[in-house]
Amino acid sequence: MPYKEKKIEKLYYSIGEVAKMFNVNTSLIRFWEKEFDIIKPKKNKKGNRMFTQTDIDNFHIIYHLVKEKGMTLRGAKKKLRENREETEHNFEIIQTLESIKEMLLEVKENI
Repeated sequence: MPYKEKKIEKLYYSIGEVAKMFNVNTSLIRFWEKEFDIIKPKKNKKGNRMFTQTDIDNFHIIYHLVKEKGMTLRGAKKKLRENREETEHNFEIIQTLESIKEMLLEVKENI
């Protein structure tokens, strides 16, 4: 059986890395951190924010609600407060469908 290298996942991401993932400014990341209590980065001795994968997943949901669906911050907070599980489930479905769409488009190009 051939050796298969495991994908290395980071434990913490800097604010710059998070901003780059979502193609936004670091100031928006700091603003969303203040606005949404589900974002809780650790801070090192220098005070730099260190985001976990859970924080990244929460950013994905917030980004989806605010930037892709066009909700207001108040609306996004309300939706997360009232229907957190349903919102996460719907977001996971959308991500799955988008990955299927990408795969199908790739298959179409190769035909």
